[in-house]
Amino acid sequence: MAAAPRTLFRKLWDNHHVVTDEGESLLYIDRALAQENTYHAFVALEAQGRQVMRPDQIYAFTDHYVPTTGRAKGLAGIPVIEIRNMVVQLQDFARKYGINLYGIDHAQQGIMHIVPPELGIVQPGLALIGNDSHTSTHGAFGCLAYGVGASEFAHVMATQTLWQTLPSTLRIRVDGRLGFGVSAKDLILAIIATIGADGATDHAIEYAGSAIEALSMEARMTVCNMSIEAGGRAGMVAPDDTTFAYLDGRECSPKGAAWERALDFWRTLPSDAGAAFDREAVLDASLIAPTVTWGVSPAHALPIDTAVPDPSHAGNDKQRGEWASAIEYMGLQAGMALSDIRVDRVFIGSCTNARIEDLRAAAEVARLGKAQVPAWVVPGSQTVRRQAESEGLDRIFIDAGFEWRDPGCSLCTAINGDQLEPGERCVSTSNRNFRNRQGPGGRTHLASPAMAAAAALNGRLTDVRTLIG
Repeated sequence: MAAAPRTLFRKLWDNHHVVTDEGESLLYIDRALAQENTYHAFVALEAQGRQVMRPDQIYAFTDHYVPTTGRAKGLAGIPVIEIRNMVVQLQDFARKYGINLYGIDHAQQGIMHIVPPELGIVQPGLALIGNDSHTSTHGAFGCLAYGVGASEFAHVMATQTLWQTLPSTLRIRVDGRLGFGVSAKDLILAIIATIGADGATDHAIEYAGSAIEALSMEARMTVCNMSIEAGGRAGMVAPDDTTFAYLDGRECSPKGAAWERALDFWRTLPSDAGAAFDREAVLDASLIAPTVTWGVSPAHALPIDTAVPDPSHAGNDKQRGEWASAIEYMGLQAGMALSDIRVDRVFIGSCTNARIEDLRAAAEVARLGKAQVPAWVVPGSQTVRRQAESEGLDRIFIDAGFEWRDPGCSLCTAINGDQLEPGERCVSTSNRNFRNRQGPGGRTHLASPAMAAAAALNGRLTDVRTLIG
Protein backbone atom coordinates (compact mmCIF):
# COMPACT_ATOMS: atom_id res chain seq x y z
CA MET A 1 0.00 0.00 0.00
CA ALA A 2 1.34 3.39 -0.99
CA ALA A 3 2.33 5.70 1.86
CA ALA A 4 -0.09 8.52 2.62
CA PRO A 5 1.01 11.93 1.31
CA ARG A 6 2.79 13.98 3.96
CA THR A 7 3.32 17.68 4.53
CA LEU A 8 6.77 19.26 4.72
CA PHE A 9 6.23 19.64 8.46
CA ARG A 10 5.29 15.99 8.93
CA LYS A 11 8.39 14.84 7.05
CA LEU A 12 10.59 17.00 9.26
CA TRP A 13 8.85 15.78 12.42
CA ASP A 14 9.03 12.10 11.44
CA ASN A 15 12.70 12.38 10.46
CA HIS A 16 13.59 13.68 13.93
CA HIS A 17 11.20 11.64 16.06
CA VAL A 18 12.91 9.41 18.64
CA VAL A 19 10.10 8.20 20.90
CA THR A 20 6.65 9.21 22.16
CA ASP A 21 5.69 9.17 25.83
CA GLU A 22 2.51 10.45 27.48
CA GLY A 23 1.53 12.44 24.41
CA GLU A 24 4.87 14.14 23.90
CA SER A 25 7.49 13.32 21.30
CA LEU A 26 11.22 13.36 21.87
CA LEU A 27 12.86 15.02 18.85
CA TYR A 28 16.50 14.88 17.87
CA ILE A 29 17.75 18.46 17.46
CA ASP A 30 20.45 19.03 14.89
CA ARG A 31 21.60 22.52 15.87
CA ALA A 32 20.98 25.10 18.59
CA LEU A 33 21.49 28.87 18.57
CA ALA A 34 22.39 30.78 21.74
CA GLN A 35 22.67 34.45 22.64
CA GLU A 36 23.51 36.41 25.79
CA ASN A 37 20.23 35.53 27.54
CA THR A 38 21.11 31.84 27.20
CA TYR A 39 23.13 32.53 30.36
CA HIS A 40 20.20 31.10 32.33
CA ALA A 41 20.40 27.81 30.41
CA PHE A 42 24.11 27.52 31.10
CA VAL A 43 23.49 28.15 34.81
CA ALA A 44 20.85 25.39 34.82
CA LEU A 45 23.25 23.04 33.04
CA GLU A 46 25.93 23.67 35.64
CA ALA A 47 23.49 23.30 38.53
CA GLN A 48 22.60 19.86 37.20
CA GLY A 49 26.27 18.94 36.80
CA ARG A 50 25.81 18.12 33.11
CA GLN A 51 28.02 18.66 30.08
CA VAL A 52 27.23 19.82 26.54
CA MET A 53 26.69 16.70 24.44
CA ARG A 54 27.45 18.15 20.98
CA PRO A 55 29.31 21.48 21.42
CA ASP A 56 30.10 21.45 17.70
CA GLN A 57 26.37 21.81 17.01
CA ILE A 58 25.79 24.75 19.41
CA TYR A 59 26.36 28.24 17.97
CA ALA A 60 26.47 31.37 20.15
CA PHE A 61 26.04 34.99 19.06
CA THR A 62 26.47 38.30 20.84
CA ASP A 63 23.62 40.37 19.51
CA HIS A 64 20.99 41.30 22.11
CA TYR A 65 23.31 43.24 24.44
CA VAL A 66 26.15 44.49 22.24
CA PRO A 67 26.31 48.26 21.63
CA THR A 68 25.79 49.56 18.12
CA THR A 69 28.27 52.43 18.56
CA GLY A 70 31.76 52.66 20.04
CA ARG A 71 32.65 49.14 19.00
CA ALA A 72 36.29 49.99 18.32
CA LYS A 73 36.84 49.75 22.07
CA GLY A 74 35.48 46.18 22.22
CA LEU A 75 34.16 45.17 25.63
CA ALA A 76 35.59 48.34 27.13
CA GLY A 77 33.15 50.28 24.95
CA ILE A 78 30.16 48.92 26.92
CA PRO A 79 29.74 51.48 29.72
CA VAL A 80 26.98 49.72 31.69
CA ILE A 81 28.51 46.94 33.79
CA GLU A 82 25.37 44.78 33.80
CA ILE A 83 25.18 44.88 29.98
CA ARG A 84 28.90 44.20 29.61
CA ASN A 85 28.63 41.23 31.96
CA MET A 86 25.98 39.60 29.76
CA VAL A 87 28.40 39.68 26.83
CA VAL A 88 31.32 38.46 28.93
CA GLN A 89 29.33 35.61 30.48
CA LEU A 90 28.38 34.22 27.07
CA GLN A 91 32.01 34.38 26.00
CA ASP A 92 33.09 32.57 29.17
CA PHE A 93 30.49 29.79 28.83
CA ALA A 94 31.28 29.31 25.13
CA ARG A 95 34.96 28.97 25.92
CA LYS A 96 34.33 26.60 28.83
CA TYR A 97 32.13 24.22 26.83
CA GLY A 98 33.88 24.54 23.45
CA ILE A 99 30.89 26.11 21.72
CA ASN A 100 31.17 28.01 18.43
CA LEU A 101 31.11 31.72 19.33
CA TYR A 102 30.52 34.68 17.03
CA GLY A 103 31.42 37.26 19.67
CA ILE A 104 31.64 41.03 19.78
CA ASP A 105 35.01 41.11 18.00
CA HIS A 106 34.31 38.35 15.45
CA ALA A 107 34.48 39.31 11.76
CA GLN A 108 31.11 37.59 11.24
CA GLN A 109 29.38 38.91 14.39
CA GLY A 110 25.72 39.67 14.02
CA ILE A 111 22.16 38.72 14.88
CA MET A 112 21.51 35.04 15.59
CA HIS A 113 18.83 34.91 12.89
CA ILE A 114 20.96 36.53 10.22
CA VAL A 115 24.45 35.07 10.64
CA PRO A 116 23.58 31.31 10.51
CA PRO A 117 21.93 31.54 7.07
CA GLU A 118 24.85 33.64 5.82
CA LEU A 119 27.25 30.86 6.85
CA GLY A 120 25.10 27.98 5.60
CA ILE A 121 24.60 26.68 9.16
CA VAL A 122 20.87 26.53 8.42
CA GLN A 123 19.93 23.94 5.80
CA PRO A 124 16.75 22.21 4.61
CA GLY A 125 15.65 19.19 6.60
CA LEU A 126 17.24 20.21 9.91
CA ALA A 127 15.56 20.52 13.30
CA LEU A 128 16.93 23.67 14.89
CA ILE A 129 16.13 25.49 18.12
CA GLY A 130 17.17 28.87 19.44
CA ASN A 131 16.89 30.74 22.71
CA ASP A 132 14.74 33.39 21.02
CA SER A 133 11.20 33.21 19.68
CA HIS A 134 12.20 34.47 16.24
CA THR A 135 14.11 31.28 15.56
CA SER A 136 11.09 30.68 13.34
CA THR A 137 13.07 32.74 10.80
CA HIS A 138 15.08 29.68 9.80
CA GLY A 139 12.03 27.77 8.63
CA ALA A 140 12.46 29.76 5.41
CA PHE A 141 14.97 27.07 4.42
CA GLY A 142 12.53 24.19 4.84
CA CYS A 143 13.67 23.19 8.28
CA LEU A 144 11.87 22.80 11.61
CA ALA A 145 12.88 25.81 13.70
CA TYR A 146 11.56 26.65 17.16
CA GLY A 147 12.23 29.25 19.80
CA VAL A 148 12.64 27.69 23.27
CA GLY A 149 13.11 28.80 26.87
CA ALA A 150 16.15 28.40 29.08
CA SER A 151 15.20 25.03 30.61
CA GLU A 152 14.50 23.54 27.18
CA PHE A 153 17.76 24.94 25.83
CA ALA A 154 19.66 23.36 28.73
CA HIS A 155 17.97 20.03 27.93
CA VAL A 156 19.07 20.28 24.30
CA MET A 157 22.65 21.12 25.28
CA ALA A 158 22.78 18.11 27.62
CA THR A 159 20.98 15.56 25.41
CA GLN A 160 20.69 17.00 21.86
CA THR A 161 16.97 16.22 22.14
CA LEU A 162 13.78 18.10 23.04
CA TRP A 163 10.33 17.00 24.22
CA GLN A 164 7.57 18.57 22.13
CA THR A 165 3.85 18.12 21.58
CA LEU A 166 2.73 17.65 17.99
CA PRO A 167 1.29 20.93 16.67
CA SER A 168 -1.51 21.21 14.14
CA THR A 169 -0.69 22.35 10.61
CA LEU A 170 -1.80 25.50 8.82
CA ARG A 171 -1.06 26.22 5.17
CA ILE A 172 -1.19 29.88 4.17
CA ARG A 173 -1.40 30.21 0.40
CA VAL A 174 -0.59 33.55 -1.19
CA ASP A 175 -1.05 33.54 -4.95
CA GLY A 176 -0.60 36.30 -7.49
CA ARG A 177 2.04 39.05 -7.63
CA LEU A 178 2.89 41.66 -5.03
CA GLY A 179 2.23 45.15 -6.33
CA PHE A 180 4.58 48.07 -6.84
CA GLY A 181 6.17 49.18 -3.56
CA VAL A 182 4.92 46.11 -1.68
CA SER A 183 7.46 43.93 0.14
CA ALA A 184 7.64 40.75 2.21
CA LYS A 185 7.12 42.85 5.36
CA ASP A 186 3.84 44.20 3.99
CA LEU A 187 2.89 40.63 3.07
CA ILE A 188 3.41 39.19 6.55
CA LEU A 189 1.73 42.16 8.24
CA ALA A 190 -1.27 41.65 5.96
CA ILE A 191 -1.32 37.93 6.81
CA ILE A 192 -1.27 38.59 10.56
CA ALA A 193 -3.93 41.28 10.23
CA THR A 194 -6.07 38.75 8.37
CA ILE A 195 -5.73 35.70 10.64
CA GLY A 196 -5.10 37.56 13.91
CA ALA A 197 -2.29 37.62 16.47
CA ASP A 198 -3.57 34.27 17.75
CA GLY A 199 -4.59 32.96 14.35
CA ALA A 200 -1.88 30.30 14.20
CA THR A 201 -1.68 29.37 17.88
CA ASP A 202 -0.27 25.85 18.32
CA HIS A 203 0.13 25.46 14.57
CA ALA A 204 3.13 24.92 12.35
CA ILE A 205 2.66 27.18 9.34
CA GLU A 206 3.68 26.34 5.79
CA TYR A 207 3.69 29.37 3.48
CA ALA A 208 2.89 28.38 -0.10
CA GLY A 209 1.56 29.74 -3.36
CA SER A 210 3.04 31.59 -6.32
CA ALA A 211 3.70 34.81 -4.35
CA ILE A 212 5.74 32.92 -1.76
CA GLU A 213 7.65 30.97 -4.40
CA ALA A 214 8.60 34.25 -6.07
CA LEU A 215 10.20 35.64 -2.90
CA SER A 216 13.96 35.78 -2.41
CA MET A 217 15.48 33.92 0.55
CA GLU A 218 15.83 37.22 2.42
CA ALA A 219 12.14 37.90 1.92
CA ARG A 220 11.16 34.36 2.95
CA MET A 221 13.14 34.86 6.17
CA THR A 222 11.19 38.06 6.85
CA VAL A 223 7.91 36.18 6.47
CA CYS A 224 8.90 33.19 8.60
CA ASN A 225 10.47 35.49 11.21
CA MET A 226 7.05 36.90 12.11
CA SER A 227 5.23 33.53 12.27
CA ILE A 228 5.49 33.77 16.03
CA GLU A 229 3.56 37.07 15.92
CA ALA A 230 0.53 35.11 14.70
CA GLY A 231 1.02 32.59 17.50
CA GLY A 232 2.63 29.98 15.24
CA ARG A 233 4.97 27.39 16.73
CA ALA A 234 7.01 27.48 13.52
CA GLY A 235 6.85 28.86 9.99
CA MET A 236 8.37 27.26 6.93
CA VAL A 237 8.71 27.41 3.17
CA ALA A 238 9.41 24.37 1.00
CA PRO A 239 13.01 24.30 -0.25
CA ASP A 240 13.42 24.92 -3.97
CA ASP A 241 15.97 26.15 -6.48
CA THR A 242 15.97 29.59 -4.80
CA THR A 243 16.96 27.91 -1.53
CA PHE A 244 19.66 25.80 -3.15
CA ALA A 245 21.15 28.76 -5.04
CA TYR A 246 21.36 30.76 -1.79
CA LEU A 247 23.18 27.94 0.05
CA ASP A 248 25.56 26.94 -2.75
CA GLY A 249 29.14 27.75 -1.79
CA ARG A 250 28.49 29.06 1.71
CA GLU A 251 31.05 28.30 4.38
CA CYS A 252 29.12 25.53 6.16
CA SER A 253 27.17 24.20 3.18
CA PRO A 254 27.96 20.67 1.96
CA LYS A 255 30.63 20.52 -0.73
CA GLY A 256 31.30 18.22 -3.71
CA ALA A 257 29.57 14.84 -3.57
CA ALA A 258 28.00 15.76 -0.22
CA TRP A 259 26.29 18.72 -1.92
CA GLU A 260 24.79 16.42 -4.55
CA ARG A 261 23.55 14.00 -1.86
CA ALA A 262 22.10 16.91 0.08
CA LEU A 263 20.26 18.17 -3.00
CA ASP A 264 18.80 14.71 -3.58
CA PHE A 265 17.47 14.68 -0.01
CA TRP A 266 16.31 18.30 0.05
CA ARG A 267 14.23 17.74 -3.09
CA THR A 268 12.19 15.08 -1.24
CA LEU A 269 11.07 17.53 1.46
CA PRO A 270 8.27 19.62 -0.12
CA SER A 271 4.73 18.62 0.83
CA ASP A 272 3.38 15.76 -1.27
CA ALA A 273 0.48 16.41 -3.65
CA GLY A 274 -2.71 15.74 -1.72
CA ALA A 275 -1.11 16.15 1.71
CA ALA A 276 -3.73 17.29 4.21
CA PHE A 277 -3.40 20.32 6.48
CA ASP A 278 -5.53 20.89 9.57
CA ARG A 279 -6.39 24.39 8.37
CA GLU A 280 -5.80 26.59 5.36
CA ALA A 281 -5.92 30.34 4.70
CA VAL A 282 -5.74 32.03 1.31
CA LEU A 283 -4.70 35.58 0.35
CA ASP A 284 -4.48 37.39 -2.97
CA ALA A 285 -1.07 39.07 -3.24
CA SER A 286 -2.34 41.70 -5.66
CA LEU A 287 -4.67 43.12 -3.00
CA ILE A 288 -1.88 43.84 -0.48
CA ALA A 289 -0.72 47.47 -0.15
CA PRO A 290 2.21 48.97 1.75
CA THR A 291 1.16 48.30 5.32
CA VAL A 292 1.87 49.81 8.76
CA THR A 293 0.69 49.09 12.27
CA TRP A 294 -1.34 51.68 14.16
CA GLY A 295 -1.72 49.89 17.52
CA VAL A 296 0.10 47.62 19.94
CA SER A 297 -0.13 44.27 18.16
CA PRO A 298 1.30 43.19 14.80
CA ALA A 299 -2.31 42.37 13.93
CA HIS A 300 -3.15 46.08 14.27
CA ALA A 301 -1.98 46.60 10.71
CA LEU A 302 -3.63 48.46 7.84
CA PRO A 303 -2.81 49.75 4.36
CA ILE A 304 -1.04 53.10 4.60
CA ASP A 305 -3.78 54.86 2.65
CA THR A 306 -6.41 54.13 5.31
CA ALA A 307 -7.17 55.52 8.79
CA VAL A 308 -6.91 54.64 12.46
CA PRO A 309 -9.96 52.43 13.14
CA ASP A 310 -12.93 53.69 15.11
CA PRO A 311 -13.69 51.45 18.12
CA SER A 312 -17.39 52.04 17.55
CA HIS A 313 -16.98 49.97 14.38
CA ALA A 314 -15.39 47.01 16.17
CA GLY A 315 -16.96 43.61 15.73
CA ASN A 316 -17.56 42.94 19.42
CA ASP A 317 -17.06 44.37 22.90
CA LYS A 318 -13.69 42.68 23.38
CA GLN A 319 -12.31 44.13 20.16
CA ARG A 320 -13.85 47.53 20.94
CA GLY A 321 -12.03 47.70 24.25
CA GLU A 322 -8.79 46.47 22.72
CA TRP A 323 -8.86 49.11 19.97
CA ALA A 324 -9.72 51.92 22.36
CA SER A 325 -6.91 50.93 24.72
CA ALA A 326 -4.40 50.69 21.86
CA ILE A 327 -5.41 54.08 20.44
CA GLU A 328 -5.01 55.68 23.86
CA TYR A 329 -1.55 54.16 24.41
CA MET A 330 -0.42 55.20 20.94
CA GLY A 331 -1.66 58.76 21.42
CA LEU A 332 -3.84 58.72 18.28
CA GLN A 333 -7.39 59.68 17.36
CA ALA A 334 -9.86 57.31 15.75
CA GLY A 335 -10.42 58.14 12.10
CA MET A 336 -7.22 60.12 11.55
CA ALA A 337 -5.37 59.25 8.35
CA LEU A 338 -2.37 57.03 8.95
CA SER A 339 -0.34 59.32 6.71
CA ASP A 340 -1.04 62.21 9.15
CA ILE A 341 0.79 60.48 12.01
CA ARG A 342 4.00 62.34 12.73
CA VAL A 343 6.96 60.36 14.05
CA ASP A 344 9.98 61.18 16.21
CA ARG A 345 12.42 58.49 15.13
CA VAL A 346 13.07 55.73 12.59
CA PHE A 347 14.82 52.40 13.16
CA ILE A 348 15.93 50.23 10.23
CA GLY A 349 17.32 46.95 11.54
CA SER A 350 16.46 43.76 13.52
CA CYS A 351 16.33 40.08 12.58
CA THR A 352 13.22 40.85 10.53
CA ASN A 353 14.68 43.48 8.20
CA ALA A 354 18.44 44.04 8.46
CA ARG A 355 19.68 41.94 5.56
CA ILE A 356 21.42 43.37 2.52
CA GLU A 357 18.22 43.30 0.46
CA ASP A 358 16.46 45.33 3.17
CA LEU A 359 19.21 47.96 3.26
CA ARG A 360 19.19 48.24 -0.52
CA ALA A 361 15.43 48.90 -0.45
CA ALA A 362 15.80 51.54 2.25
CA ALA A 363 18.72 53.21 0.48
CA GLU A 364 16.71 53.51 -2.75
CA VAL A 365 14.33 55.75 -0.81
CA ALA A 366 16.90 57.50 1.38
CA ARG A 367 18.77 58.75 -1.70
CA LEU A 368 15.69 60.87 -2.54
CA GLY A 369 15.97 63.34 0.32
CA LYS A 370 17.08 64.24 3.83
CA ALA A 371 15.93 62.70 7.09
CA GLN A 372 13.64 65.00 9.07
CA VAL A 373 13.93 62.93 12.27
CA PRO A 374 16.74 60.85 13.83
CA ALA A 375 17.03 57.65 11.80
CA TRP A 376 19.25 54.69 12.64
CA VAL A 377 20.40 52.02 10.21
CA VAL A 378 21.70 48.94 12.04
CA PRO A 379 22.97 46.15 9.74
CA GLY A 380 22.13 42.61 10.80
CA SER A 381 25.71 41.39 10.68
CA GLN A 382 29.25 42.45 9.95
CA THR A 383 28.90 40.63 6.63
CA VAL A 384 25.87 42.73 5.74
CA ARG A 385 27.69 45.86 6.91
CA ARG A 386 30.72 45.15 4.72
CA GLN A 387 28.55 44.30 1.72
CA ALA A 388 26.51 47.48 2.15
CA GLU A 389 29.66 49.59 2.43
CA SER A 390 31.13 47.95 -0.68
CA GLU A 391 27.98 49.01 -2.55
CA GLY A 392 28.09 52.55 -1.15
CA LEU A 393 24.85 52.19 0.78
CA ASP A 394 26.41 53.59 3.95
CA ARG A 395 27.28 56.81 2.09
CA ILE A 396 23.73 57.11 0.80
CA PHE A 397 22.36 56.84 4.32
CA ILE A 398 24.93 59.16 5.85
CA ASP A 399 24.47 61.79 3.11
CA ALA A 400 20.71 61.63 3.74
CA GLY A 401 21.22 62.27 7.46
CA PHE A 402 20.72 58.69 8.67
CA GLU A 403 23.06 57.24 11.33
CA TRP A 404 25.08 54.20 10.22
CA ARG A 405 25.72 51.82 13.14
CA ASP A 406 27.29 48.47 14.04
CA PRO A 407 25.32 45.18 13.97
CA GLY A 408 23.06 44.11 16.83
CA CYS A 409 19.44 43.81 17.93
CA SER A 410 19.47 47.46 19.07
CA LEU A 411 16.05 49.14 19.22
CA CYS A 412 14.17 45.91 18.54
CA THR A 413 14.86 44.45 21.97
CA ALA A 414 15.99 47.74 23.57
CA ILE A 415 18.18 45.98 26.12
CA ASN A 416 21.62 47.16 25.01
CA GLY A 417 20.94 50.77 26.01
CA ASP A 418 19.32 51.74 22.68
CA GLN A 419 15.74 52.68 23.51
CA LEU A 420 12.97 55.24 23.02
CA GLU A 421 12.09 57.96 25.48
CA PRO A 422 8.60 57.76 27.07
CA GLY A 423 6.02 58.91 24.53
CA GLU A 424 8.50 58.88 21.66
CA ARG A 425 7.04 57.53 18.40
CA CYS A 426 9.17 55.32 16.15
CA VAL A 427 8.71 53.70 12.76
CA SER A 428 10.51 50.39 13.09
CA THR A 429 11.33 47.53 10.74
CA SER A 430 11.36 45.12 13.70
CA ASN A 431 8.69 42.55 14.54
CA ARG A 432 6.88 43.69 17.69
CA ASN A 433 5.00 46.85 18.56
CA PHE A 434 3.94 45.77 22.04
CA ARG A 435 3.56 48.35 24.79
CA ASN A 436 6.99 49.41 26.07
CA ARG A 437 8.75 47.13 23.56
CA GLN A 438 11.29 49.74 22.43
CA GLY A 439 11.54 51.38 25.84
CA PRO A 440 9.08 52.33 28.61
CA GLY A 441 6.26 54.38 27.11
CA GLY A 442 7.67 54.09 23.59
CA ARG A 443 5.25 53.93 20.65
CA THR A 444 6.15 51.68 17.71
CA HIS A 445 4.77 51.51 14.17
CA LEU A 446 5.97 48.45 12.24
CA ALA A 447 6.77 48.90 8.57
CA SER A 448 9.02 47.73 5.75
CA PRO A 449 12.53 49.17 5.25
CA ALA A 450 11.37 51.29 2.31
CA MET A 451 8.38 52.60 4.25
CA ALA A 452 10.61 53.37 7.25
CA ALA A 453 13.02 55.32 5.07
CA ALA A 454 10.08 57.23 3.55
CA ALA A 455 8.86 58.10 7.06
CA ALA A 456 12.32 59.42 7.92
CA LEU A 457 12.33 61.73 4.89
CA ASN A 458 8.86 63.13 5.61
CA GLY A 459 8.79 62.95 9.42
CA ARG A 460 5.46 61.11 9.30
CA LEU A 461 4.03 57.80 8.12
CA THR A 462 4.28 57.86 4.33
CA ASP A 463 3.14 55.78 1.40
CA VAL A 464 6.48 54.94 -0.19
CA ARG A 465 4.78 54.74 -3.58
CA THR A 466 4.36 58.52 -3.53
CA LEU A 467 8.15 58.90 -3.41
CA ILE A 468 9.32 56.23 -5.81
CA GLY A 469 6.39 56.14 -8.22
